[in-house]
Amino acid sequence: MTLSPKRRLLVLAVAVLLLGGAATAMVLRAAARAEQPRQGAPAVTTGQVTLTRPGALALLNTAQGPHRGTLASVPAEDPQGGRTASDLSCQRFHAAAGTGVCLRSTPGALAQDNVALIVDAELRTRRSFPLAGTPSRARVSPSGRFAAWTVFVAGESYGAAFFSTRTAIVDTTTWQLEPDLEKFEILMDGKKYSAGDVNFWGVTFSKDDDTFYATLGTDNQTYLVKGSISGRSVTTLARNVECPSLSPDETRVAYKKRVQRGASLWREHVLDLRTLREQPLAEKHSVDDQAAWLDDRTLAYALPTEGAVDSTDLWTVPADGSGSPRLLTPGASSPARLG
Repeated sequence: MTLSPKRRLLVLAVAVLLLGGAATAMVLRAAARAEQPRQGAPAVTTGQVTLTRPGALALLNTAQGPHRGTLASVPAEDPQGGRTASDLSCQRFHAAAGTGVCLRSTPGALAQDNVALIVDAELRTRRSFPLAGTPSRARVSPSGRFAAWTVFVAGESYGAAFFSTRTAIVDTTTWQLEPDLEKFEILMDGKKYSAGDVNFWGVTFSKDDDTFYATLGTDNQTYLVKGSISGRSVTTLARNVECPSLSPDETRVAYKKRVQRGASLWREHVLDLRTLREQPLAEKHSVDDQAAWLDDRTLAYALPTEGAVDSTDLWTVPADGSGSPRLLTPGASSPARLG
């Protein structure tokens, strides 16, 4: 049957749409997930949460209910079991060596109501700092000495057409604050670099209490940078790297890699810092998170809860690209291994 030119154009348009939809679905669909029963968030009880409790996992409870948004802990060996919730509420949280950083923001509140709280092992506030925008990322160094946070000061996500961030680092022993990493010297391809559109986000720390890694965004590109706190400088290492997370053995960085230019679609990868070879991970959903290492072999990250509004579940995946994603615990975000 001979199709008219108009009908041929219609058939071609439909085919293009179908192919585009299939490609997007391949990115968003989880591959080879083990069949696991879906369940609601575990029971939550109020109690004492201590950041030095061995074998515990700290997290933010994102499930609906009276403890929504509070910091909680679960046994690492039974993360889907009952949770112990504190009275500390945060939008982002991280902890190490008995020091925690809690980013708190009240929707529609004045700027002075958006704060970063540095807390001790018993969750007592040691110091607070005003935030310049909406909380995005938070990290504490392995020793507990340094804490870092990133906020959006314009735009609401890394997928927005325009966004601007501000990243700060504080020394919790002297309370010296670096309020904006954009003031650090940038070396790109061995040359000093400066531009009006420079943004930093997603700090992760080394054990030496000086070295850190972060994302640099400029000229529609993102870079992994290696920085020195004492030297107030960063050096670019690789492109298309966002929200890095340094492995406990400090040989690799986990990160989200944009897989479609101009779209909010990311694939989790691990970069070998010695060879700069990258390994895509088994998670095929788009992950907009700064993954956390549970150990040298396993990563944890948040994904939106299916069928729920404004909630996430924590998933894990092997760091070597093998295996398949597994549900760690539902209704949670901001994981941090304690002890």
